[in-house]
Amino acid sequence: MTGPLPMTGPLQGVRILEVASHVFVPIGGGILTEWGAEVIKIEHPETGDPYRGLVTAGLHKSYDGVDPSFQFTNRGKQSVTIDLKTPEGVGLLYRLAEQCDVFLTNFRPQALRKLGITCADLRVHNPKIIYASGTGYGPRGPDAERGGYDGAAYWSRVGFAEMFTPEGAEFPTMQRPAFGDVVGGLTVAGAIAAAMYQRAATGEPSEIDVSLMGVGMWQLQPDIVHAKLNNGIHKHAYDRKATWNPLTGTYRTRDLRFIGLVMLDADKYWADFCTVVGRPDMIDDPRYIDMEARKANARACVEELDAIFAGRDYAEWCQVLKQAKGVWSPFQSPLELHDDPQVEAMGYLADVDMANGSKLTIVTSPAQFGGKSVVPTRAPEHGEHTEAVLLDLGLSWDEIGQFKDKAVI
Repeated sequence: MTGPLPMTGPLQGVRILEVASHVFVPIGGGILTEWGAEVIKIEHPETGDPYRGLVTAGLHKSYDGVDPSFQFTNRGKQSVTIDLKTPEGVGLLYRLAEQCDVFLTNFRPQALRKLGITCADLRVHNPKIIYASGTGYGPRGPDAERGGYDGAAYWSRVGFAEMFTPEGAEFPTMQRPAFGDVVGGLTVAGAIAAAMYQRAATGEPSEIDVSLMGVGMWQLQPDIVHAKLNNGIHKHAYDRKATWNPLTGTYRTRDLRFIGLVMLDADKYWADFCTVVGRPDMIDDPRYIDMEARKANARACVEELDAIFAGRDYAEWCQVLKQAKGVWSPFQSPLELHDDPQVEAMGYLADVDMANGSKLTIVTSPAQFGGKSVVPTRAPEHGEHTEAVLLDLGLSWDEIGQFKDKAVI
């Protein structure tokens, strides 16, 4: 890596108009800023994006007045405050849409119709605009009008909770915050990039829908595809010692940390692994000499490996296994990633300057262009860019003042 890029990228010159709240869809807009696009975020003049208010509600932590969740979701955007419940406000939105390539929203269909900002409405003012919508369950079917946070449409409805909950648990395992939203946002960003290519190639603008349900099913598809083929069994009971390959499993260290082995072609790595961990006697042991033997004697093999890993601490194993040729990984905490040398080398974390002079470390876009990472810029303050964007739209200061007097902006 030769250093971070400034905020340029393959979508440089693309202008996106965002009317969306919370995480799913807005974080897609945030990714697009790192890919070079200009994203104008429309917020209500008084309340703003409701996601800003979760600090006040006690659902988000604030550090020196900075909400990290809002920052990583809305990185690099411009905030323009417009009351879309007023005719004048919608008129301003139409004027902005005329100058934009993409309209991005996660409002429900009923709200879009009521405000007059459906695809058909905006195409009257800009026939070439790409219309991208994020929904809970998709735009057709009995649940098209339902809201769908990722804890519902993604995690619970699709089956993640069922698959990740241990047998006998009293309640289902629930997801981490915004778990499906961030994957959904990445999908939204990719779809918009594809639509930009299609429009450049054919002149035709796309109407895009990405649903949390669809994203979840895509991610869980190995289980979903096999579900009908397993004779009605919803999920298989997991016994780590009844494995087809003891070199694909999780092992506990002496200090109660964990190491994961993912050596799929185990015959290729068995001799090397046994040598590295200090057990060359296991290489030619007839019980473990090849894949078939290790499968037949899996319980005994796993128990031997359990004893081996229990003999050293986590940090020592991390050093020892660096000599192994097969794939393995330490089980790290999110905090440990901040000191991971591979993360640093790839620029997967960046220190971003906040408006109050502090810095916040956030995760950068996983897609890199030209072999370089991008250092994002902070999320906007509420309404920070209203005047500048409206002046650029051609409004005078007098007109802006009149809109303010009417509480339109």
